[in-house]
Amino acid sequence: MEHLKQLLDELKSIEFFNKNELCIIGCSTSEIRGSKIGSNGSMDIAKELFNSLELIHKETGVHFAFQGCEHINRAITIERELFDAHSMTEVSVVPQVNAGGSLSTYAYQHMKDPVVVEHIQCDKGIDIGQTLIGMHLKHVAVPISIETKCIGEAIVTVAKSRPKLIGGARAKY
Repeated sequence: MEHLKQLLDELKSIEFFNKNELCIIGCSTSEIRGSKIGSNGSMDIAKELFNSLELIHKETGVHFAFQGCEHINRAITIERELFDAHSMTEVSVVPQVNAGGSLSTYAYQHMKDPVVVEHIQCDKGIDIGQTLIGMHLKHVAVPISIETKCIGEAIVTVAKSRPKLIGGARAKY
């Protein structure tokens, strides 16, 4: 997928991926194929996405979390080493292509020690196919303007987060 490589190269060039940060990935492989979200998933596309993201992880040290689809309440698949019992709740589900989505399923099958959690707060995210990753981003989410607007037929949206500005007019930032 030419546009995937283009997007990842673009994000690397602006230093979007940082060591030890957590990046949520929401993806509809159906939308990439030009179909309605949740209707035509592809494990082949999921494999290509996952392998490309694994290379980014190895190059930059960023960690990826994979959002499942609405059928598993958008639960998140992560490596167990990232699990924090104080801020995350593990759930009992194994993502499936038709209940979790292809990318979440592929990630679960190919991670060293996967765990699925109900909620997570990530530093940044990539949404491929309008999967609504916002619920898994830290406040305050800031959109990132990118040149790569689509992967296949799926719209791509990228965001990062920043600390909240609190304290009013007398505060210094």
